[in-house]
Amino acid sequence: MKARVTITLKPGVLDPQGRAIQNALGGLGFAGVAGVRQGKVIELDLADGTSEAEVDDMAKRLLANTVIENYRIELL
Repeated sequence: MKARVTITLKPGVLDPQGRAIQNALGGLGFAGVAGVRQGKVIELDLADGTSEAEVDDMAKRLLANTVIENYRIELL
């Protein structure tokens, strides 16, 4: 089984990488982009019997900084 953990910044947290991407897109002529938020995706290959609760614990304890980030788990 696989799990995908998608991590994004919480609303209101400054995103300098997102701002840099937005500026670069504008510089390339893509004027229709009003904002960019950058995040990350982590895919895990899980051993048989690994529960969603264990993946949630992994995300809370290591994968995401829950002070400034939200995360979403998908089992694949």
